[in-house]
Amino acid sequence: MFEATGIAKVAKWVLGEDCGCDERKKKLNQLFSYRKPQCLLESEYNYLKEYFELSSNTITPAVQAEMLEIYNRVFKDSRELTTCSSCFMNGVHGRLKIVYNEYE
Repeated sequence: MFEATGIAKVAKWVLGEDCGCDERKKKLNQLFSYRKPQCLLESEYNYLKEYFELSSNTITPAVQAEMLEIYNRVFKDSRELTTCSSCFMNGVHGRLKIVYNEYE
């Protein structure tokens, strides 16, 4: 029953058992072959889940800073805050959305 709903998969990830990270990393490496991204930490996943579920078209400087911190760790990058919202949304935001979607 739990397998059909996907709850078992989430429970294993939350409880620290097989989170599917190897499969996810393989897929992410295919999507971002030039970057070799890291898996999200549980706290990063939870933050992005809450953010993406709200689906807001605006992004505050505090949210931008948090997402940038996640992005820099996941992609081993050193991007800085920008005042160009389209650059942020098309770059950092878009790539984090792709990574996040691999967990869903």
